[in-house]
Amino acid sequence: MNFDFSEEQVLLRKTVRQFVDNEIIPHIAKWETDGAFDPAIWKRLADLGLMGVCIPEKYGGSGMDYNSLAIVCEELERGDTAFRTAVSVHTGLNSMTLMQWGSEEQKQKYLIPQATGEKIGAFGLTEPGAGSDVASMSTVAVQDGDDYILNGQKTWISLCDVADHFIVFAYTDKSKKHHGISAFIVERTLDGFSSKAIKGKYGIKSGNTGEIFFDNMRVPKGNLLGKEGEGFKIAMSALDNGRFTVAAGAVGLSLACLEASVKYSRERQTFGKEIGRHQLVQQMIAKMEAGLQMSRLLVYRVGELKNKGVRNTRETSLAKWQACDFANKAADDAVQVYGAYGYSDEYPVARYLRNSKAPVIYEGTREIHTIMQAEYVLGYREDKALSNMLPTWPFDE
Repeated sequence: MNFDFSEEQVLLRKTVRQFVDNEIIPHIAKWETDGAFDPAIWKRLADLGLMGVCIPEKYGGSGMDYNSLAIVCEELERGDTAFRTAVSVHTGLNSMTLMQWGSEEQKQKYLIPQATGEKIGAFGLTEPGAGSDVASMSTVAVQDGDDYILNGQKTWISLCDVADHFIVFAYTDKSKKHHGISAFIVERTLDGFSSKAIKGKYGIKSGNTGEIFFDNMRVPKGNLLGKEGEGFKIAMSALDNGRFTVAAGAVGLSLACLEASVKYSRERQTFGKEIGRHQLVQQMIAKMEAGLQMSRLLVYRVGELKNKGVRNTRETSLAKWQACDFANKAADDAVQVYGAYGYSDEYPVARYLRNSKAPVIYEGTREIHTIMQAEYVLGYREDKALSNMLPTWPFDE
């Protein structure tokens, strides 16, 4: 496989890195304290074409490949996880799912304004009693004439208070279990919709996360995504995309930990020499570098499979699991390199450690991915080709 970057990708990385250095890093401490980032960032992301980086141009996107999306996520998370999360949810979970499963009418109405950044998309699967066990969800949708009536709630929803459109999942026939789940496009303006932010998070403090509620909310039949009963399949394909962006972001967090640790190791002196000269510090730096490089290889391998339109559930699971674990370990070691100073907000590594924990949990916990990988190796699990795979890149116009 060829992992050489194109000139376009090199320029993309440089552009996003400059954006992060100028627009995010100088302000992130204040945004962490405020519990939200400046909403004007959305427009600047859109102006750079980052809200639809791998969406075809005919649907308002930049038409780049899937590894270009990985580059964007990596560089954004180098600044802060909240910004990668925003792009992951908006693009990876929502827009790419619309591109894969939406009707032409739905793409015109929802995908185009999302790809251009005019509207923001989000995703609602997790519930208070249904996380890894998706079939335990309690949200229901009952057909009534030309509408479905939705009742229920979703939790730990990123962009809950700012998104315009949500892809949400509900039972249309509980007797069929997984096969009775359907997917819907929900607009914030629908009667019966409400949201509430979760306060006091351990990490990703500048990101908006919370709950969304459906109280006898009427959703037009035209907002059914795919067919009735395809919701579980749609959710799993969406997670393949979301997990890819999470893994790519974890690479960026590992990079941030490494860069910060190298800088401090060259500046701080103990026992008459730079702490980078001490072998135990070098050991931590070496582990960060190894984790970073291995994670990148796993992520870009998935990106190439996506470019070819090949199902990649197994490979994405491995990349997400390992990249997030490596990032969590890198952040822990970065705090150790800084010593007592790493335990304060004077330096960014404490924030890196807080932020590194959530990706180990969401979009499939470490334990879920461990089980998945074991079942693949043991032959208990086998992927069947989805009937509606992502289009191959370059996109056909």
